[in-house]
Amino acid sequence: MSGKLTFTMIKPDAVANGNTGKIIDHIIGKGFKMVAMKYTRLSAEKAGEFYAVHRERPFFKDLVDFMISGPIVAAVLEKDNAVSDFRDVIGATDPSKAEAGTIRNLYAKSIDANAIHGSDSDENAAIEASFFFNAFERF
Repeated sequence: MSGKLTFTMIKPDAVANGNTGKIIDHIIGKGFKMVAMKYTRLSAEKAGEFYAVHRERPFFKDLVDFMISGPIVAAVLEKDNAVSDFRDVIGATDPSKAEAGTIRNLYAKSIDANAIHGSDSDENAAIEASFFFNAFERF
């Protein structure tokens, strides 16, 4: 991926609260290009697959239940230094610790309902993007 692509997912809380458009505008305003985007709803099986790395953690079931509670928007974004820059745009996982003006500071309600996912490495961005966009050849 050479650092130019990352994956994001607008979570069910942000979609339900009507913040999808504002979040997409925020992302584009920070210089990211939308390469692929999908409005969808995860099944319990698919949510479990996506978050399999957390399977043994005590919050896994609650995470899966949350992620299947409503539709999500999955997207692949392009920009130089995409993963790192996007992590700065979304802010800390806990919105009470997120810097002012970050997506989580603006739109998240709690550490659990934190509005948005962002890949934490180039490798995970490729894996996560392929999970939702398996026919998209750039990954």
